[in-house]
Amino acid sequence: MVRLQPDPFLNELTSMFERTTEHGSVWVTLKHSSDKSKAQRNKMKTAGETLEFKCLIRATDGKKNISTMVGAKDHQRFQASYAILLKARLTALKKRERKDKRKATDSDKKMDISKKKSAAAKAST
Repeated sequence: MVRLQPDPFLNELTSMFERTTEHGSVWVTLKHSSDKSKAQRNKMKTAGETLEFKCLIRATDGKKNISTMVGAKDHQRFQASYAILLKARLTALKKRERKDKRKATDSDKKMDISKKKSAAAKAST
């Protein structure tokens, strides 16, 4: 797996999306990580040092794997660039089918009216 800086990672991710436009998929995973081994983290914890946690981002198209680490300082900028990339490249997604709002509200009104009638009939007896 190739570890890249955040900007080259986004460029490579763009090229992965371009290669898989006709067919194929790109998997992106995000993981909370300190980039240190458990023994190193325990030593730092006992010494009273603070750990800086980062976000490990991995991407693969099945043939090529890339990754990057994004710290807290760069997270907002990276997330904005990543969101723009996703909005531009995820054009093949299908829109969700929604019910017609008028039909849904009409059926809800009918249910409310029938409940009121049954409550009134019970109250009168």
